[in-house]
Amino acid sequence: MSRWLYSALLVLLSPLLLAWMGLRARRAGGRWAVLGASRFGRYAEAAVAPGAIWVHAVSLGETRAAHPLLRALLDRGHRVLLTHLTATGWAEGQRAYAADIAAGRLRQAWLPYDFPWAVRRFLRHYRPALGVLVERELWPNLVHAARCAHLPLILASARLSAASLRSTLRLGSLMRTTYGAITHTYAQSLADAQRLERLGAQPVSVSGNFKFDVRLDAALAARGRAFNAALGRRVVAIASTREGEDARFIAAIRRQLARDAACGVAAHRPVLFMLIPRHPQRFEAAAAQLQAAGLALVRRSQLRGLGDGSRSALAACAQAQVLLGDTLGEMPWYYAASQVAIVGGSFAPLGGQNFIEASALGCPVIVGPHTANFEQAVADALAAGAVARADDPERAVRQASQWLEEPATLTRMGAAGRHWVGEHAGAVARVVNGIEALLRREA
Repeated sequence: MSRWLYSALLVLLSPLLLAWMGLRARRAGGRWAVLGASRFGRYAEAAVAPGAIWVHAVSLGETRAAHPLLRALLDRGHRVLLTHLTATGWAEGQRAYAADIAAGRLRQAWLPYDFPWAVRRFLRHYRPALGVLVERELWPNLVHAARCAHLPLILASARLSAASLRSTLRLGSLMRTTYGAITHTYAQSLADAQRLERLGAQPVSVSGNFKFDVRLDAALAARGRAFNAALGRRVVAIASTREGEDARFIAAIRRQLARDAACGVAAHRPVLFMLIPRHPQRFEAAAAQLQAAGLALVRRSQLRGLGDGSRSALAACAQAQVLLGDTLGEMPWYYAASQVAIVGGSFAPLGGQNFIEASALGCPVIVGPHTANFEQAVADALAAGAVARADDPERAVRQASQWLEEPATLTRMGAAGRHWVGEHAGAVARVVNGIEALLRREA
């Protein structure tokens, strides 16, 4: 497929694509600006001061993955333009960089749809010095416009599964040309690098995964540990669950609680399960499912309102069987308050979610069978003894409950996780050094 044919199809199908975006926005909630002028590269304000480093993080996951890079760029004195395509990405950026936005160090914007005229106007308006695309977010017209504008583009913390390689190759010259126009690609692993080279990316370096350079909120983690100590219960976090997983985990929790009751464990060593959906639009649905299952529920938002370690908060948890994680930006609290973490997105064919934060905090991790998004990281963590794999939610909950009875296992796996994360750090420094070298070359 040629880029001209791609652009023509994009224009012809745009009513359907925009309708789909509108439906998605309605279901998800939040600020989307589906038909906003900036989505089409139109801006009422005057062109902004040139020279910022533009970082594109399409959604929530990429924005979180980009945090170490963004923080490093800001700490080195660079101005940053941060773009998104989804409301969850925008909300996370707004939350995490509120002080930098207020100080003018970071600016947020919507990335326009990939119409040729829209992306050209976007680049003319913001005039960045360099662009960084996080993980795998490549749009043919955007990349072509950057090349025509002599704007260096970096693909950072890049990953590409074998399945994605096969599907991308079917697009023929369109994506090979697009990957070939990237100035430099930094891959997460050697396998990713080899697949990216097959698509035409050159040059490609193996820099590692940004997620290993995560800067966890130490104060938030300390509050989580203090809460766990004050609560006096064993806690299992079931984190970042995706569509279709909540109901299966709720059923597994019910069965495990019944087994604990039959063995007398519930009376003497009651377990508190935390269920933490990945997307906020599913918080209420998860609450309804927990109530329908007859499970005693407390919400994290309720505890936060009462104060983590207050008597009222601890009393609210006294009879609870499940804590619903209905807040954003608090994963360090959830993991630090837990003895075991089961990380979702991997118990349905969705590719898995980031488990590295849990390992960095010394929390033993269980993942499911579907981890293509973290293929190399999971393989390495399994080899390091920091992670175990379970075939389904039922087995994952059973495994977590078994580990709670084995303090030596928890200690060993927690230490292995911290060590493993420390060994793999450094991806951000490699990419930032590459960015600054490119800026010096272009100056």
